[in-house]
Amino acid sequence: MPAERALKRYRAICLALPEAHETLTWGEPHFRVGAKIFGGYGLEDGRPVIGFKLERDHAAAIVADPRFRPAKYGGRHGWVAMDARSIDDWAQVRALVTESYRLIAPKRLVRALDAGVGMPKKPTRDRARPR
Repeated sequence: MPAERALKRYRAICLALPEAHETLTWGEPHFRVGAKIFGGYGLEDGRPVIGFKLERDHAAAIVADPRFRPAKYGGRHGWVAMDARSIDDWAQVRALVTESYRLIAPKRLVRALDAGVGMPKKPTRDRARPR
């Protein structure tokens, strides 16, 4: 998948979370809740990567998959990088981003996430027939 399309999809996943916003940090798009980063996008060794924080045990296990590796900065704290060109399962990316958000966000926002508050509604199709 081209880097621009991967960033567009990643951005949509991140910004769908309660009170998430995008900042330009270290010259690259990062996604925050409050002042804290829960996701990022950038180039590493010329490759587009997305990053997120996971529970340390989960991070240690997931890097066995060749699509993932410890992030250059913060890998010892559970931050993981994924080659954006290798993404073929966006539901998995959504789950990983959500795990990262839950680790970073204040408890009130995690409760809002669990309750579906502030989340976009699923698109509905207008079923009415034109007259």
